[in-house]
Amino acid sequence: MLRHLTIRDFVIVDRLELDFLDGFGALTGETGAGKSILIDALTLALGERADAGVIRSGCAKAEVAATFDIAELPEVSDWLGANDFDVDNELLLRRVVDTGGRSRAYINGSPATAQQLREVGEWLIDIHGQHAHQSLLRSDAQRQLLDGHADLSATARDVAAAFRQWREMDQLLRAASEGAETLQREREQLEWQVGELDALAFSEDEWATLDLEHRRLGHAASLIDGAQFALAVLAEDDAACERQIDSVATRLGNLAEYDPALAEVAALVASVQAELSEAVSTLRRYADRVDLDPSRLAEIERRMDAVMSNARKYRVQPQELPGLLAGWKKRLAELDASTDLAALESRVAAAREVFFKLAATLSAGRKAAAVEMGQAVSAVMRQLALSSGRFEVALLPVEGGAAYGLEQVEFRIGGLAGNEAKPLAKVASGGELSRISLAIQVLTSRSASVPTLIFDEVDVGIGGGVAEIVGRLLHELGAERQVLCVTHLPQVAAQANWQWQVSKTTRDGVTLSAIQELDDNGRVQEIARMLGGVEITNITLQHARELLGASLRPA
Repeated sequence: MLRHLTIRDFVIVDRLELDFLDGFGALTGETGAGKSILIDALTLALGERADAGVIRSGCAKAEVAATFDIAELPEVSDWLGANDFDVDNELLLRRVVDTGGRSRAYINGSPATAQQLREVGEWLIDIHGQHAHQSLLRSDAQRQLLDGHADLSATARDVAAAFRQWREMDQLLRAASEGAETLQREREQLEWQVGELDALAFSEDEWATLDLEHRRLGHAASLIDGAQFALAVLAEDDAACERQIDSVATRLGNLAEYDPALAEVAALVASVQAELSEAVSTLRRYADRVDLDPSRLAEIERRMDAVMSNARKYRVQPQELPGLLAGWKKRLAELDASTDLAALESRVAAAREVFFKLAATLSAGRKAAAVEMGQAVSAVMRQLALSSGRFEVALLPVEGGAAYGLEQVEFRIGGLAGNEAKPLAKVASGGELSRISLAIQVLTSRSASVPTLIFDEVDVGIGGGVAEIVGRLLHELGAERQVLCVTHLPQVAAQANWQWQVSKTTRDGVTLSAIQELDDNGRVQEIARMLGGVEITNITLQHARELLGASLRPA
């Protein structure tokens, strides 16, 4: 439920702080005072498109922040947690627009996107605009209203997804059938290439091993000569290092008995003696192992030539051949599946069956809801001085089905221009269409799950006793939901639990919009103004009190 709204430097508003109450509230004021600016600001906080034109003249930015009580909206808390936003019993949506037209969005103080504002806003507020009756003439809007009223929106989305899956599978089957010859040539080429690389049996790490062994075998003579030279110098010649160090170690060890100062040096030389002995042993083992092996060298070179030949052929590095082979095998598997027309036909049939099963469920729900909605809207129409009118929801079969199901939805009206029910656009006048639209909006709002409903001058084109009935309907809605109505009709405003007045003021030559919460006396004055215009007489004041009732409804 909407609890607080802050508006700064938005159009002709410099700063507004509004606390919203429960029940039905009316927003009234003279034409041009800025009644709809409040709605525009709220839609900005809910993620609607932003541009620099909303910034008040001479200001650097516009800012709107809306606070909602979500203690009884667990789905909103779940969404916040799933999207890594802070979760609390209050939700703060904030939007800032700068002079460059760029906007920044925040959810509970964390940066967000306008799309995220729109997503969470769908659970919070349902806004019925004054031009809703125009969209009501569109077939898709009628279908969405019926599905929403019957709680079938999720089923409709499942049907659309199943239809897309069916069509995609069908297109794949058609492509496979029409391009079978081309696919077969590609398959044969891949089979030959895969066979060639499979026969090569080259692994990803083999190249490094081959390269190391090739370098070792190719320099075997130098390695042998080097090892033998080192052994001769270190251990095998008459003046070998090992013998010389042994002599030094023995002599220093003896001398250390006379002067302990030499003990440290003797220990270091002994360490060198031990390490040299280990090095000589390692060299001897290496020299025994290293050998000239021309046949193995030739074998390694043949293997490397075979690998390089394939790498050049397919224009890749040797190490990339195994990955290339894996990709070919994957594509070959795809071609095997796509050229298996029997399997594809089976998958298409299965996808088709899923679609028609889901669509049949949707159709059954729509049929039941169409009858109930027709009766309910007709009942509201009778309250709105359309007693001769009869509302019907026709379901027109669509051959072969479509993304929206097995039927198109058409709203029809009977009794206004002949007894036969005809499409809404062909029988309703502008005023009638406005009242029919209001009847549908009131009905669908009752079945909606959002806690806050806003009606922006949806009562255009009606008056008198009908206006009083509209106010009563909105008051009844206010017992279940939070309702705000922007209205110019005193009969509607008088039914509200609370009322705000919008007015224009001039400060330092600048026109500004202000909103004032009206007390009992203020409501009488405002209702009288709405009834009698600029000059308020005792008669209009009395009429206003009569509209409001003997005792004003508590705020």
